[in-house]
Amino acid sequence: MTIINNALSGALAAQIALSASSQNIANLQTKGYTRQSALFTSVGPDASGRSAGNGVQVSSLMRFSDNYKSQAMWRAASEQGAYAQSQPYLTQLESVMGDASASLSAGIDDFFRAINAVAGDPGSTPLRQQVLTSASLMGERINGMNNVFNAQLTSVRQQRSALVDAANSDISTIASLNRQIMETQAGGVSASGLIDARDNAIDSLASKMALEVSSNADGSRDVALKSGQALVIGSMQGTLQAAATAGAPQAFSITFANATFTLDATKMGGQIGGLSQYEITTLKPLQDDIDALGRTIAERVNAQLALGYSTPASGPAVAGTPLFVYTPGGGANALKVVTGFKAEDLAFSGDGSPGDTGNLQKLAALKSQPVTLPGIGTVLLSDADTQLLGKLAIDSKLNKASLKTTDTVRTQSIDDWQSTSGVNEDEEAVKLVELQRMYEANMRVISIANSMFDATLAMMG
Repeated sequence: MTIINNALSGALAAQIALSASSQNIANLQTKGYTRQSALFTSVGPDASGRSAGNGVQVSSLMRFSDNYKSQAMWRAASEQGAYAQSQPYLTQLESVMGDASASLSAGIDDFFRAINAVAGDPGSTPLRQQVLTSASLMGERINGMNNVFNAQLTSVRQQRSALVDAANSDISTIASLNRQIMETQAGGVSASGLIDARDNAIDSLASKMALEVSSNADGSRDVALKSGQALVIGSMQGTLQAAATAGAPQAFSITFANATFTLDATKMGGQIGGLSQYEITTLKPLQDDIDALGRTIAERVNAQLALGYSTPASGPAVAGTPLFVYTPGGGANALKVVTGFKAEDLAFSGDGSPGDTGNLQKLAALKSQPVTLPGIGTVLLSDADTQLLGKLAIDSKLNKASLKTTDTVRTQSIDDWQSTSGVNEDEEAVKLVELQRMYEANMRVISIANSMFDATLAMMG
């Protein structure tokens, strides 16, 4: 009977819809899960024209997915990653350079304060020894900063290499899932779970680098860098490489279909691009500035001492000798007091006579002379470290502001995606009640149809 067939189709359709709803509820806390719903389609009457119709069928299981919102979420992940990775390094440098116990300004001030203190008693051995002590401490502060820079540089490059490995894993996952999705959909089977897993992998990859993602008719997605180099095309994948180097910035490349392309890491975006930007625009320039500051101090102090004379207690005056030895790239040993240099070797006399402080006064005046640093230009020697710290503080503040903005954008983009694709517990609860009623109503129709059939048989018997 048509009435039974119609009711049976309705009951079966309700069961499929209930199954989809139960799947949604089961995945209420599953990250990246896209809710599904059965799409009902009315089955029209047959050619006889004596039937209102032939019930209902589930034409498809619909995924509530908005490609625009997914793309916005991936873009936000990349922008957030670019600022999030560099902020811990900026905060560490701010803390170290602003700490009184490690401040270069304090070290420079102490050194010149010790020089000025000798003016009252140029023959005092304790005061002269204090100059040597403060010179050693100033060198240790510069060397300590070099250690921090080198440690950060090593950490940045190791972290970036680890991100490249993780990105290659994501790329491989995307390509593999693309293949499975194409095969599954070609067989007429729902690939919703595979699509969710693939899009989660894209989201993970987007946090590491800025992406361009395009969708294909076969269900696959092609993924490329913003600069155009392909990462995934269908089930084909590329491989990223980061050259291991202790000198110049790391070289990046991608190999795809036996062709290798060089990449500019600073333009890759995401976490990799953010770390590269930090290394090239903040860390290395700051390291170069400290290097130039240490070299300038050594050269000027040594040059001025060479113009003076030390006046031993016995014997003639002796021409000044270098106080500092500076080794470019020396790290923990970049700026040091010359081994064996003694307090009596300080050439404070300008004319060689005991008690003269002519050269000492010129040494003290070095603090007020300008020094040219590659990152900030020409500043007073006494203000150099303060200027460097101020520039670093501005960079950190700008990065924090940008990070806060991108955090907000990322949160909003996730909320927008959730509003379309996420599971709403209240909505699913209402749907369960409605589908249960649909199922029970169709079962009552079948019961009524059976009663009518039994009554008809009884009449004919």
